[in-house]
Formats: sequence, structure tokens, C-alpha cells
Amino acid sequence: MGTLSKYKGAPTHGSSFKDQPTITFLKAMQEALPYKAWIPISDSLRGETIDSNGEKCVTKLVQENAVLLFGRRGCCMCHVMKRLLLGLGVNPAVFDVDEEEEHVVIDELTTMGEGGKDGRPEFPLVYIGGILFGGLDKLMGAHISGELVPVLKKAGALWL
Repeated sequence: MGTLSKYKGAPTHGSSFKDQPTITFLKAMQEALPYKAWIPISDSLRGETIDSNGEKCVTKLVQENAVLLFGRRGCCMCHVMKRLLLGLGVNPAVFDVDEEEEHVVIDELTTMGEGGKDGRPEFPLVYIGGILFGGLDKLMGAHISGELVPVLKKAGALWL
């Protein structure tokens, strides 16, 4: 037991991990974090996307939200975009696209005239003020150059 005490954070003789301030701090931080830090698109809207009227749902979502993020469910790049926007004080609406509805969403975004190099959109992507802003590279570049905050203010997503 005596050899463990020379390592930082290890319990000393007569103490336990509960007594260590670092462990207590980490536990308090875990309890303070919210379950979801963004507004997910409701399941009722998601259901419309798949049926015959679903194509209009995507257009409606883009028009109604100041910031709308499209990404595949569980995408790490989408998570980075969410965290960046949340860090700036913007609470984006997030549309996690499932595999079975991906083709419908892509088709609707294509008919809106929004797409990548081949004319088809690539996830993740963000709409700001109803206009396609771009993907992760464009969002990060605009943030680093200082262009992102004015765009968010103009769209009404940021009130500072």
C-alpha cells in the first residue's frame, strides 16, 4: 500500500478515492453536464420526411430555423459543429439523418439547388438564415477568420 501513495491521485494509507479532490471535482462536472445540449428535431417532423409529403418538410425546416445542422446520426464531425456553435452561444436545431431517410433528405436538398462538387449535398452541413453556409471546413474557417459571428448575428441566431 505504501508504494501507491507516490503516484498523483492515488489514495494514501487510510484514505480512499472518494477523499481525493480531483475525483470529487470530476464527479461534480459529470453531474452538471446536461443530457442534451442542443434542440433535436422532433420525431413528428422526422416521420414526415419519409412519406410523400416529406420533401416539403426539409425545406420548411431550413426556412424556419436560424441555424439548422444536418448530419448522419452519430457523426463525429456533426458533433464538432454542434459544440462550436454551442460555444458561441448559438443553440442550433439538429437534424440527425438516419440511413433509411438519407436519400429523401439528399434529394430534397438537391432540388433546393444546394449541393457539393457533384451537385449532391454532403453531410454534415449547416444552414444559417435559410441559406446553405457549408460543411465543417467552411464553419471552422469562418470561425477562425472572425466571419462567423457577424453571419450568425445577421441571421438572428446570436444577439450580442
